[in-house]
Amino acid sequence: MVVEREITPGGADAARVEVLTARDVPLGGPRAMRVRRTLPQRARTLIGAWCFADHYGPDDVSAGGGMDVAPHPHTGLQTVSWLFGGEIEHRDSMGNHTLVRPGELNLMTGGHGISHSEVSTARATILHGVQLWVALPEEHRHTGRDFQHHVPDPVRLDGGEARVFLGSLAGAASPVRTFTPLLGAEITLEPRAAVTLAVDPGFEHGVLVDAGDVRAAGTLLRPAELGYLGAGAGTLTLANEADTAARMLLLGGPPFNERIVMWWNFIGRSHEDIVEAREAWQNASGRFGAVEGYDGDRLPAPALPNATLSPRGNPSR
Repeated sequence: MVVEREITPGGADAARVEVLTARDVPLGGPRAMRVRRTLPQRARTLIGAWCFADHYGPDDVSAGGGMDVAPHPHTGLQTVSWLFGGEIEHRDSMGNHTLVRPGELNLMTGGHGISHSEVSTARATILHGVQLWVALPEEHRHTGRDFQHHVPDPVRLDGGEARVFLGSLAGAASPVRTFTPLLGAEITLEPRAAVTLAVDPGFEHGVLVDAGDVRAAGTLLRPAELGYLGAGAGTLTLANEADTAARMLLLGGPPFNERIVMWWNFIGRSHEDIVEAREAWQNASGRFGAVEGYDGDRLPAPALPNATLSPRGNPSR
C-alpha cells in the first residue's frame, strides 16, 4: 500500500518518495512468528533487484516461540539475512551450519536450487531483524549454490554510523559478490541528527525504518515503513526527527527491468518455471539437495493456484 505523507517544502526530490506500508504475515505457518512485509506488493515489486523484505521484532522469545522455519527450497534468488538482535542457526544443503548474529551478513545464493532451515537459538531472548531477497538476472538465475559471510566494519558519519554489507557507501565497500550492482547498509542516527550521503544517481533506493521517525529526502517515514526513491539524485538526506536514536536500512540498485514470477520461495520467468521447481521439491529431487541436522520434517510446497502465474514488474507511472 502506498500512503500520502507530508513533505518538507523545498525538497527537490521529496515528491518522488513513495511510502510503502507493511502487511502482517505469518512466517512458516499460521502459528509461526509474525513479520512485517513491505516487498513485494501491488504498488511496487522491486527496488533495484531487491524483491522481498520481511521485517520482524523486537520480539521477546525467552519464554518460547521465536523462529523455526523447516527446510525449504529457493530458486532464482539470493537471500540476505541481517539481524539487529538475537541469533539464528542456519543450515543449508551445501553443508553450511552457521549462526546469524547482529551486524553480520549471511548471503545465500539459490540459483538453480538450494534448501535451508532457519531456527532461533536458545541463547536468543530477543529476535529482531530483516530477511531480504535479491532477484537474479536471467543470465545468472540458474547459477550454482553459494554462501557468503561478511562482518562489515562500522563507518562513522556526521551524527551517526553506517555498516555497509553490500555495495559501497560513505567510503566503505563490501567484498561480497552479487549478480547485479546493489547497495545494502544499516544506518543509525543520533537523536535529531541529519546526514547527507552521496549515492549513485543510476540507482533507485529504498529506506526501511526500524526505529525512529526518519525524514528521507523530505518525506517522513515511521517505523516499519519503506520509502522508495526513483533513480536520478546524486545525494540523499536522512534526518532523525526523534529524541531517541534512529535506525534504518538503505537498499539500492539500478532498475531491474526484467519481469519475474515470484511464488512461494521460487523466482522464475514463467508459470512453467514455478511448476517445474515445485515438482522437483515435492519429489525430493537432487535439484535442492538435503539439509542435515534439522530436527523435524521439511516444509511441503503449497498447492498451486487455479490460474496461470504471470510475470510482474513495477507498475508503469
